[in-house]
Formats: sequence, C-alpha cells, structure tokens
Amino acid sequence: NSLNGKALTITAIVDIMNMIGKCVIAGNVRRTAEIAFGSAESEEYISLKDYDKNPYRMDFGWTSNNSVFAELGMDYSNVVSRIWKNGEPGFAWLENMRKYGRMADPQNDKDRRAAGGNPCLEQTLESYELCCLVETFPERHENLEDFKKTLEIAFMYAKTVTLGKTHWPQSNRVMQRNRRIGCSMSGIAQFIASKGMHELKVWSDEGYKHIQATDERLSEWLAIPKSIKTTSIKPSGTVSLLAGATPGVHAPESRYYIRRVRLSTDSELVQPLLLAGYHIEAAETDPNNTVVVSVPIDVGEGVRVQKDISMWEQLSIAAFMQSYWADNQVSCTVTFDPTRETEESMVAALDVFQYQLKGISFLPRMEAGAYAQMPYEEISAEQFSDMSAKLKPLDLTQLYEMHFDLPEVKTSRTEESKDDTSTVENAMKKAAIELRPMPDRFCDSDSCVFDEELLKATKKT
Repeated sequence: NSLNGKALTITAIVDIMNMIGKCVIAGNVRRTAEIAFGSAESEEYISLKDYDKNPYRMDFGWTSNNSVFAELGMDYSNVVSRIWKNGEPGFAWLENMRKYGRMADPQNDKDRRAAGGNPCLEQTLESYELCCLVETFPERHENLEDFKKTLEIAFMYAKTVTLGKTHWPQSNRVMQRNRRIGCSMSGIAQFIASKGMHELKVWSDEGYKHIQATDERLSEWLAIPKSIKTTSIKPSGTVSLLAGATPGVHAPESRYYIRRVRLSTDSELVQPLLLAGYHIEAAETDPNNTVVVSVPIDVGEGVRVQKDISMWEQLSIAAFMQSYWADNQVSCTVTFDPTRETEESMVAALDVFQYQLKGISFLPRMEAGAYAQMPYEEISAEQFSDMSAKLKPLDLTQLYEMHFDLPEVKTSRTEESKDDTSTVENAMKKAAIELRPMPDRFCDSDSCVFDEELLKATKKT
C-alpha cells in the first residue's frame, strides 16, 4: 500500500519479478531462473541482497542473479564490498557485448541493439529475445577432426531450432533476424589436464572457424540469415553430469565429490534411481515436495580442483575462452577464498579483466558442510568407492511399466521429523505406483495428441 499512486521503486520491481519466480516453482513442476540488471551507482540496487538491510527479501531474493551494468574504467570498490558480504552483484559489460564477438577479434558492432543477457549470462540478448543453447564435450573426442563433426551436428540442431516460432510476435521478429545460437563447451578443466592450454586454444579457434563455415552453408541452404553470434560457455549442470564432464569453464570441487540433484517427489525419475541404488532423501528445505539425489563423481586423475586455483587464474581462463571461443559470453562464477584474497586484489583484478570479459560473478568459497545438502560436497576415494559399489545400471525402460515395487527410501532425517519423512516416502511410492506413461504423437506448448487406444486401456486400469 505504501506505493499506491506512486512510481515503482527499484526494489519493488525486483521484488515483483522474484515473487513471480517463486510462484513458478510453487508447484514443484519447473525451476526458475532470473537475472536482474541495475546501475552500479544505485545504492538501493546493489544492496538488494543485503539481508541485514532487507530481511524480508530473504524469502524470495534468491530467485534471481543480480548484476550491475559495469562501465569500463569505473571504480569497482563499492560493488566489491557487497560481493565480499553477499556474493553479489555480478558484472555485465554491455559495451563489450555490443561492440565485440570474440574479444580476440576486431570490433564489429554486430550486437549494437543488445540490452542484456540470459540468467546465467552466457548469451547476449536483445529485448524480447530468447536464448538457444547446445552443449559439446571436447574431452570426449579422439582428435580435432572428430570434435568438428560433433560441432557441425550440434550447430545444425540449434540452427534448426531457430526455425520455430514462439507465441510472441515481438520475440519472433528479433529471433528470426538474429538466429542467435550458443554452442557451448563443457569439461574444459578435464581437457586442460589431458591436453594442455595450447591444444585448447587450437581446438577453440579451429572449432570456431568451422562453426562459421557451417553456419554459412546451413543459412544459405535454409534461406535464412546467418547467426549474429554462435558460441558461448554455459555454466552447465545436469547436462555435464550426463557426460561425466566438469561444468563449463569451472574446476571441480575435488576429484571425488557428491553432486546433489533436486527432483519433485512425483518425478518419474525417482523410482528408476531408487532401483539403481542412488541415495535419495527428503529435501531439508521442502521435505513434502522435493527429494535430493546424491550422485558420486570422479572427474579423473590430474584435474586441478577449485581450492588449488587462484581467483586470478580463474579469471584468466574465462578471458581465454572469451578470446578464442565465445562470441556471446563465458558464464563464469569465480570462487575465492576470503582468507587468501582481499577486496583490493579483487578490484585490481577487475581493473585488468574488464577489457577481456563481457560478464563475471564471484562467490566466496564455503567450508564443506556449511549448510545441509550442498550441491557439491567433497568426499574421499573410499567414500566414492563405497557409494559407487551400491550402484547398478540405470534402467529408464522402467518408466514404461505400469506398477512398481519400490524399495524402502532411506533418509538422513532425525526421529523427531519421522512423520514428515513418512509423508515424503508415501508420496514418492504413490507417484511411482500410479504412474501411467502416455506416449504422444505430437505435443506443443499448448496441447498434446495421444494414442486413443492406449489412453482407453490406461483409464480402465
């Protein structure tokens, strides 16, 4: 009511978008990703995640990444002081986004209409524009020629996606003009460990050239414009897990670690994961609707881990990929040790790298076990072996069974919360038992056409 009849404040605007984000995940069907951009000169904006000043925002402020539009040559010290306390805001250099493709290439001003980026900031975007991303894994290839074949197929897939339309004419107009694609790499830390920085430069540069040639050929064949930009580095997550790769440009937490993934209690993946022996427990923050799956990971021998890589080296690797691969952006969150780095050293680093990057964010390194069910948790080789020994091949054909006999769900919750845990177990079992997979002939965002005979048979059961 305090804003009735008045102009919206910066805080109110971000509050509204954050609350919408929280509503999106309320049913636990979809996750949410948002980014807010604001002025580095606005004390109100850069303090949004200072929960000492804004304690009421703690309930929903986490739904967005907040970044400032940084200006080249600015004084970074005021924003850095907030990072030291809250881990945000990040930085987006809009001038670099608009003027450059790869930072090693001459200024081309292709993206002069750019207005920001997607939530993880791996793609430059105009207003109304959506991102189109595809991911590759260079370390999984025998040689450069093999990798080029993958790039060609990946890019062709993404280019085909740009032929589709959304429900919004404003978005269609800009997307059909730009045909923007973010062909990404993951497993970069593993590639550096096995082949070295020089080979990474060669594969990045030659791969980028091959994508440009592929784009020219496909665009002529499809009679559409060439893509305004073509390459990115995603932060990655679940997709890199599927390939056994380190995420994007980031180093792993350790050689052996647990990667935790959150699923809805009624996700059809829960039952196959249980049968395969994965540890599943109720989420501490949402025990009735969400479960946490623990996946043991071994990134391989010789891969350097986060605690061994300085802030400056992480920035250097991000700048390297921004120079030789990404004409959109490199999404990179630099983890730093507050006991080894200083605010002054971060300001000095930003002064150097502002001319080599388009975006960057920072996060203070947390001690293991800083909070329950952290996304990444370091474990020993023995713990990895014990967890891995319990696993069996994941059989997703079980998704098409009508009934399941579920093993007992093991949780780490205390006796005091036993009732909550039982509720979660029962919900998971009920969801799996009542699951009726329905192969579809055609689906779009509004409707599906199902096999009528199978639908009738399913209703009878």
